[in-house]
Amino acid sequence: MPASNFIYDTSELKFIVKEWLDTEKLLDCDEYKDYYSVDDLDMFLDVAYKVARDVAAPANEAADTIGATLKDGNVYLPEAVKEAYYTVVETGMGPSAFNYEEEGHIPRLFNACQNEILTSAAACLILYWVTGGSAADVISTYGDDELKAKVLPNMFAGKWGGTMNLTEPGAGSDLGATSTKAFPTDTPGVYKIKGTKCFITSGDTDLWDNIIHLVLARIEGAREGTSGISLFAVPKNRFDDEGNITEWNDVSTVGLEEKMGLHGSATCMLAYGENNDCYGWLIGDPPGEDGRAKGLSQMFLMMNESRLSTGLMALSVAEQAFYNAREYAKIRVQGKKITDRKGPRVPIIEHEDVKRMLLHQKAVTEAMRALILKTYWYTDMALASSDPEVKKYCNDMYMINNPLCKAYASEMAWGLCGEAIQCYGGYGFIEEYPVAQLARDSKIYSIWEGTTFIQSMDLVGRKFNMDGGKPFQQWLSEIEQFIAQHKDDKNFAAEIKMLSEANSSFTNILRLLKEKVEANQLEYQALWANRVMFAMSIVYCCMLLLDQAILAQQKLDEGDTSFDPNFYKGKIASGRFYAMNEVPQVFAIESTMQNADTSVIELKPEYLG
Repeated sequence: MPASNFIYDTSELKFIVKEWLDTEKLLDCDEYKDYYSVDDLDMFLDVAYKVARDVAAPANEAADTIGATLKDGNVYLPEAVKEAYYTVVETGMGPSAFNYEEEGHIPRLFNACQNEILTSAAACLILYWVTGGSAADVISTYGDDELKAKVLPNMFAGKWGGTMNLTEPGAGSDLGATSTKAFPTDTPGVYKIKGTKCFITSGDTDLWDNIIHLVLARIEGAREGTSGISLFAVPKNRFDDEGNITEWNDVSTVGLEEKMGLHGSATCMLAYGENNDCYGWLIGDPPGEDGRAKGLSQMFLMMNESRLSTGLMALSVAEQAFYNAREYAKIRVQGKKITDRKGPRVPIIEHEDVKRMLLHQKAVTEAMRALILKTYWYTDMALASSDPEVKKYCNDMYMINNPLCKAYASEMAWGLCGEAIQCYGGYGFIEEYPVAQLARDSKIYSIWEGTTFIQSMDLVGRKFNMDGGKPFQQWLSEIEQFIAQHKDDKNFAAEIKMLSEANSSFTNILRLLKEKVEANQLEYQALWANRVMFAMSIVYCCMLLLDQAILAQQKLDEGDTSFDPNFYKGKIASGRFYAMNEVPQVFAIESTMQNADTSVIELKPEYLG
């Protein structure tokens, strides 16, 4: 079994988009109604699967074993990785999918399904078109017409790349400590840039002729902290009015990180203006008289897109680990069934604990997918709906769900990959088998784009209190309405009861948190934020999976032949397992918070040794 063993089945994506989500409502919006139908999804998935199988998956081994390399200040990728990227671009699945101003652009939901398949084949690949496409979207949204005319055609065409430059050595996630400086020149809107950024995904590569770096920097005279940061488009190479490259822009790659995983992704340290000859174009207006700038709020467009896509990447790696573990368990013969000690040796997929591990992986990855794709549906509706109330509601739900998509999915992926390794036994720990690489690749997702704690604090601090808390109350009411609607369902009575009890427990969790915040005991908010995020994610995902299970049961009862009956039975199994095995964690979280243990709060660093 080769290390780059790509396995994929599009049935789950088709079920979600064509049967579960209200995709018809989305495609009935003016933005899409003349271009796409629900059945067009099949074509998009077929293209993505063929590219993943024939080009991306074969490139995965070179991406991992050779990876990105730094030579004479330039970063190079294996030829197979470059070929895979160019193929993705040619088929329209690359940065052009982020051109939301283009008439007839693909819905984000459809593109997310394609990206899941492609990421499953080679996790490093998506980073090159997601960073470039998202950077282009920021420029399209906030840049002036002159800048857009010069850079967007090449960026959306995949000829030029794009990056997000936030982190600096020593500052880490504390963006208020940004030390990169911007100095005005005689040309309005053009500034000299000087500073160093680290951990820059796709920071340099021979894929592109040029890279447009989106750089956070502080203009002289702006206030300290995050409110004084501006955003600049800083090209690796300067260009003329027609977009032709003219000369180097004093942007140097001074380091290439040797990472635990995602070796094919070029993660760079970049130095700007070492020769005092680096120029950047201010996006938007300069700071006002009060020293306030808009750079961070502008960058949040890309950050939020990246957080959602990071959750999608985590899902892709976790489900690929599950698919491989499942197929291995079907062919690995070992031991006899505990109920038939005199019988024959059987494939390990017949053993109870292996089935438990596999069903756990199946249920949780399906929960992650349901959460993420429903959130992509919200992003599409927030932009495409002509109803202002629908637009606002969907945008609010996207904003609340996004921390869950990023934090819950990325945290679960690491454990799920570990469980896939466990299914293999000792073979899973050997690099000859695919799950070892998948585990290595998965860990970064909980760190990228704001750690789990940052996402959780954003959730309990900002998202709970948006618009006076009204959107969050609407979010909570979805669960209450679902429970009320299905409380008498005889097929899932125990599962709905479990969800109802967990939802009550979550209400208590929110009350406990609120009491501490109102008492100004904010150390508890920091201590409990992750726990609240997990409890919230579990309750919400349980609702989504039970909704899918109820639909699957209806399909079986009606004799629907869209999918193999075993597929629907598998959906029911996932919903039942998640409700009865994952959801009880919510009660434990409530109990822990009820105890209000102060050992962490009272802990002095020297106690740790």
